[in-house]
Amino acid sequence: MRKIISIALVLVLMLMVYSACAKEPSSGGPDGAGGAGGAGGAGTQISDDPETGKIKINLWSYTDEIPTMTEKFLELNPDIAEKYEFDITIIATTEGSYQPALDQALTAGGGNAPDIYAAEAAFVLKYTQGDMSEYAMPYRGLGIDVDRLLVESEIAPYTIDIGTRGGELVALGYQATGSAMIYRRSIAQDVWGTDDPETIKTIVGPGWDRFFEAAAELREHGYGIVSGDGDIWHGIENSADRGWIVDGKLFIDPEREMFLDYSKKLKDNDWHNDTEDWQPDWFNDIAGVGSKPVFAFFGPAWLINYVMGGNAGDTFGDWAVCEPPVGFYWGGTWLLANKNTTKTEAVSRFIEWVTLDSSDTGLQYYWANGTLYGDGGTKDTVGSGVVMARSNGEIDFLGGQNMFDVFVPAAMYANGRNMTQYDESINQIWREEAREYSSGTKTRDEAIESFRRRVEETLGIPS
Repeated sequence: MRKIISIALVLVLMLMVYSACAKEPSSGGPDGAGGAGGAGGAGTQISDDPETGKIKINLWSYTDEIPTMTEKFLELNPDIAEKYEFDITIIATTEGSYQPALDQALTAGGGNAPDIYAAEAAFVLKYTQGDMSEYAMPYRGLGIDVDRLLVESEIAPYTIDIGTRGGELVALGYQATGSAMIYRRSIAQDVWGTDDPETIKTIVGPGWDRFFEAAAELREHGYGIVSGDGDIWHGIENSADRGWIVDGKLFIDPEREMFLDYSKKLKDNDWHNDTEDWQPDWFNDIAGVGSKPVFAFFGPAWLINYVMGGNAGDTFGDWAVCEPPVGFYWGGTWLLANKNTTKTEAVSRFIEWVTLDSSDTGLQYYWANGTLYGDGGTKDTVGSGVVMARSNGEIDFLGGQNMFDVFVPAAMYANGRNMTQYDESINQIWREEAREYSSGTKTRDEAIESFRRRVEETLGIPS
């Protein structure tokens, strides 16, 4: 999601990195390590880099976020820094570039294959449970004490579900993307006489019936409850019991089917500004300069930090967060290790530091408190509930509210068992058909039939 607002940065980074095809084969043999490195780094490895005399760890990502973490990791682990260096490949997900390149590199193997690679929520199941999951090494196989660390760190369950294959954890994230309702304090005061999160959450939920009752009240005062139907989609999508595919066939969960009706209800009653997320009018509503003022958006901490904060204009500081009508998550990045890596000493240490280290020198503590690059950085929610419980989540955008008070329990409500590896494509088709229905271009039945046909034509998934 961050690529929407940092495309220029990503494009610059793409020019700075080597693609897998352009790299010269390493001098360390066909596996790029010169020997068999077992769990914990056993075995002798030959240097990949004749200039530094160090072994290269191939790290693939689609933004610079994880690559920049390597600098702090090497600083904290001089024994690793003495022997290893990271060779970074960054390929943006724009125009679908990242996955084909990553797939090719994993399949080809050899010295240029990734030792560590990242996958985002939109396609992570392909690498943890789907077509490319065979390349992921279980964390336990890296020598990580998974059972103990998951409990000690209080990792959000949905992130574990997504990263588990056949009972073995193969991927985990560092962020928690359990989501909240992000609402305008001034509008809440005008309509209900309070902006207290504990009160507002009982007005807008639980459940969508209360949400739409609140929408009607807001409209009486000249406000929209959301900017567009996309603002409620992720809550509906991720609160569904089952995913898009059941027993090899397309399945429309009743919760997701209701999105058609909710989308039309919002439009017919003028309860939103009928925008599409990530488009200019949607950003205008964040800044409070849309066709009518908008009360709320839905999302995790990254939406605040990397989207709303920089686009809020005069509304900055006029926001708060409370529990949404339904629990859900949106987005995130998972970290995987290649089953064929021979550099398990360093790979294991890095992955554990990023995903399961809940100490004050673990990545997640720095990330939660905005101190990875020094004081005053961006605070973010992380996978470890233990870390967030002892971190300061107060931010100016929310008028000093501690966002962790809401986002920690939000992560516990999220469901990670309703995903498929085809969600990105199927969701796009579904949302397009929902807009066709809400605009009156198609009937409800026509929209559903068109959706089924397009999914089968595009992905070969029958109904």
